[in-house]
Amino acid sequence: MSLSTTVKQLGLIPKSVTKYVQNTIYSPLLLTFFIISLSACQLQNHQLRPTGDLGVIIGRATGSIQIVNTTQQEPLAKVDKLGDLSHASVVFSRDQRYAYIFARDGGLTKIDLLQDRIDHRIIQSGNSIGGAISQNGKWIAVSNYTPGGIKIFSADTLELVADITATPLSTNTEKKVIYSKVVGLVDAPGNRFVFSLFDTNEIWVADYINHDNNEEWKVKKYPKIGKQPYDALITPNGRYYIAGLFGESGFALLDLWHLEKGVKQILPNYNKNKRTLPVYKMPHLEGWAMAGHYAFVPAVGQHNILVIDTERWQQIATIPVHGQPVFAVARPDGRQVWVNFAYPNNNTIQVINTETYQVVHQFMPGQAALHMSFTPKGEQLWLSVRDSNEVQVYDPTTFKKLAAFSVDSPSGIFFTSRAHQIGL
Repeated sequence: MSLSTTVKQLGLIPKSVTKYVQNTIYSPLLLTFFIISLSACQLQNHQLRPTGDLGVIIGRATGSIQIVNTTQQEPLAKVDKLGDLSHASVVFSRDQRYAYIFARDGGLTKIDLLQDRIDHRIIQSGNSIGGAISQNGKWIAVSNYTPGGIKIFSADTLELVADITATPLSTNTEKKVIYSKVVGLVDAPGNRFVFSLFDTNEIWVADYINHDNNEEWKVKKYPKIGKQPYDALITPNGRYYIAGLFGESGFALLDLWHLEKGVKQILPNYNKNKRTLPVYKMPHLEGWAMAGHYAFVPAVGQHNILVIDTERWQQIATIPVHGQPVFAVARPDGRQVWVNFAYPNNNTIQVINTETYQVVHQFMPGQAALHMSFTPKGEQLWLSVRDSNEVQVYDPTTFKKLAAFSVDSPSGIFFTSRAHQIGL
């Protein structure tokens, strides 16, 4: 194989230059020098960076994301034209190179975190609410409000693989069928996707089946799981899927190890006759803090965090807090839970000790402090303060502010370590 052919296959030189090399008498030494020089120029434009050290911050108002470095605690690049990010979420490829952005306007965007650019982008529905990536990293699923259901795409090309339509509700005046909204979509072990149907009170499990190269997605349906499941989570070990119920008190639980047992309701009385406060922002169930075999759960319509024993699925304690909690985020070692709040108390953060159930620290980073995320080993807590257009970084041991930098209307914070966690 000639040196020029090798150069062409490696993609080190543009096609026009490769053609010139192939048709020119050259010395191997001169060509080698030329390759090294050109490669150095390319690396200067896109310097090598470790994917495990990266993160993505949603710019809610600008339809953009900020790629950040967690060791240096600084922004690296901005990627624009990502659509309506008012309720955006992110998952990552197995190699942590690509971020998949789920936009509220139905946009699905694959971003190359090393090239700081859009790799693929499609509009897959009229209104979507989040997504997930399969255990093997091959498929991206998106949950949709309009039309209701989930769509599954190739993680590589974003080509449609499956379209699973939700339960139909009715026909509107234009004789178009209306389908149930889908919420609480997560990935589960075995390359499954699990999700809830808000309007028809169901949980569905989509299972990938391949028999003799005949590929299909089979769906197992669980009806009458409780009124209006509004969000859901899967426990870190991938065993339990839990849907929160807006239309009644309690949660619906599905044991993914024993699907034959069906769905059972847990904590049926935790909020009975207590929802007297207006709910300004619904807690996200993915914001449950799992510390050991205990879950620290924001209570809907209450100024409380509930402590739940996940072995017996019973409430064992109630922790009074500053306002209506939205997210309860556990430090990776499980020793602390950081809590933020809905309006009008969304300028405050409280830190709970998981041994004593006491609030051990409280501070006010600014108005609309709504999203938090720990770095993988828990040495930093990143916090978005939307109304100040700022991201702040804290030491969770000393509570000292380590860094702060500007981001336009920052919202969700997602680190690439999520690529190796179930349900995130």
